[in-house]
Amino acid sequence: MESLWKLAYLLEPASLALIATAISVAYASASRALDYGKEMERNLDFSEASITLDRSQALMIPLASSCSLLLMFYLFSSVSHLVTAFTTVASAMALFFCLSPYVTYLKTQFNLMDPFVSRCCSKSFTRLQGLLMLSITTVLAWLVSGHWLLNNVLGISICIAFVSHVRLPNIKICALLLACLFVYDIFWVFFSERFFGANVMVSVATQKASNPVHTVANKLSLPGLQLITKKLELPVKLVFPRNLLGGIVPGSSPGDYMMLGLGDMI
Repeated sequence: MESLWKLAYLLEPASLALIATAISVAYASASRALDYGKEMERNLDFSEASITLDRSQALMIPLASSCSLLLMFYLFSSVSHLVTAFTTVASAMALFFCLSPYVTYLKTQFNLMDPFVSRCCSKSFTRLQGLLMLSITTVLAWLVSGHWLLNNVLGISICIAFVSHVRLPNIKICALLLACLFVYDIFWVFFSERFFGANVMVSVATQKASNPVHTVANKLSLPGLQLITKKLELPVKLVFPRNLLGGIVPGSSPGDYMMLGLGDMI
């Protein structure tokens, strides 16, 4: 009975929001992947715009992920700026990829023409260029504020873009990949502490990266430094504060977060 009572945390607002988001992202990723596949087939460039995994590549994914995990475990502080820079570029591209179909839909639905002229600066640019500016602005806002909601938006975008661009040609490759990832998860979560002295997966997942924007602003003594967050939760996981609706959940602190890795949804 006591063990069942411990599962009551699943009824917390943060837990319910995380579960609902994970289910929604899984559905949105599959839907976007199907639409993207049809679009690429119509344009006859499907093979160039996506990656189709074979058996050797399916086996290499857990091995490459394990090497990356160990690199982050031992050298995270040294490579955090590089990882943040790479994640920033990937997040902007993924967000643009996820939002571009809606721009196309609105243009078709309302018979909008491109390019259009901005009234503020009399410059002509397409709506896709405007969407690119929006994506970059969103990423910059995340870099400055480090807000968990922006982190989740970028993480969801990366998840959808990854599922859309990586193809599994048959059920055998799919089963092989899932089996390898299952072993990968079990080892790094439950057995890595025996070999490396700490839970590698949890240690990497809970580390925050140094914010290169704060570092540069601090070096140049720029104004507004106090408004820029020093540490960032990278959008490789979804995070929800335990006090999502206000108040403190028993046994937690205001800074506690629930998290779910993007790999678990993919």
